[in-house]
Amino acid sequence: MELAQRLKKIKPSPTLAVTALANSLKAQGIDVIGFGSGEPDFDTPQSIKNAAMKALEEGKTKYTPSGGIPELKKAIVAKFKRDNNLDYTISEVTVNCGGKHSFYNLMQVLLNSGDEVIIPAPYWVSYPDIVLLADGVPVIIHTDESTDFKINPEMLEKHITKKTKAILINSPSNPTGAMYTLDELKAIGEVLKKYDICIVTDDIYEFILYDNKKFCNIVNAVPELKQKTMVLNGVSKTYSMTGWRIGYMAGNETIIKQVEMIQSQSVSNPTSIAQWAAVEALNGDQSVLHDMLEAFTRRRQIIVNGLNQIKGVTCHMPDGAFYVFPNVKGVYSLPGFAAIKDKYKDVSLSSKLSSYLLEEAQVAVVPGVAFGSDDNIRLSFATSDKNIIEGIKRIKEAVEKLA
Repeated sequence: MELAQRLKKIKPSPTLAVTALANSLKAQGIDVIGFGSGEPDFDTPQSIKNAAMKALEEGKTKYTPSGGIPELKKAIVAKFKRDNNLDYTISEVTVNCGGKHSFYNLMQVLLNSGDEVIIPAPYWVSYPDIVLLADGVPVIIHTDESTDFKINPEMLEKHITKKTKAILINSPSNPTGAMYTLDELKAIGEVLKKYDICIVTDDIYEFILYDNKKFCNIVNAVPELKQKTMVLNGVSKTYSMTGWRIGYMAGNETIIKQVEMIQSQSVSNPTSIAQWAAVEALNGDQSVLHDMLEAFTRRRQIIVNGLNQIKGVTCHMPDGAFYVFPNVKGVYSLPGFAAIKDKYKDVSLSSKLSSYLLEEAQVAVVPGVAFGSDDNIRLSFATSDKNIIEGIKRIKEAVEKLA
């Protein structure tokens, strides 16, 4: 039996694959330190779990409206007003099965075959593949440390064509942690005001910020773009609810209705119990993030300082999220790396290095090529201080063997 041709366009999620491999090795008794996971290592707050258990006890286990229960939609509307000073109505928001699902549904609604979506790189691994699954064309704008991993108006303008249907902005970013300032977004917005392009802003890391930075998205920067913008968010990162699978989006009412129609024919609705938990997350005590952010702030300093002491490695300090994206080009130039190139055939340089680190140091990192930059690797610091210190020590020792 011949399978669908679309399968040839995409690949499994590299971040999930690295985490699964690390867990598999741990299950075999191998002491692997995993830096691959894109989720907080904290438990979901007890008040949120209590809300889910209450929903179970009250029998709230049936189908819900496709786009989410009214109580959750109201909580989302209130969240946007409270945290972002953005006004939406209930009909302008919808609930999906995680942030990834929100983006997937949106691309299914927006794209016809050949439509282009501008995606700045480094990018979250799933963005291009989800565009491809909707028969769209990912148009990549490459950035690096010299631009602080951010695009500027000139770079954007060069990549807009008659086929451009949407542009994606992820700030703070996975994998780099880079965040656009208000002025930077205003400048980008001035370009986008000239075109009939849907702006997709993925704000999933909005509360994980450092150095007293203040979050803003492009609608805050350029309010005139509100009707062109779809705002994506979710409870996964802020409330350590990755497995609950609740994402949401806000924007043009017509688009929202079509997203809900597609959802009705795929998953029917997000899980009822998880929706009630998300109501508590958004409406309840918002200080739950404090301890998590305090730990991430400390870990960020430890991991960046440690990586910058490794020969051939340079690492930017991220503005937000819980990832670092060190440049490892200098490691590729070390004498011993020639043997690594020969040993791991037919894969990218960052994949070769990642394989070497897993085999030699029992440390799992994600190759940068998965995010659109083969000069880098990604490490998540959503793990304990102890693991970070030991993991960096192992990487340093493994790299020194190549010198």
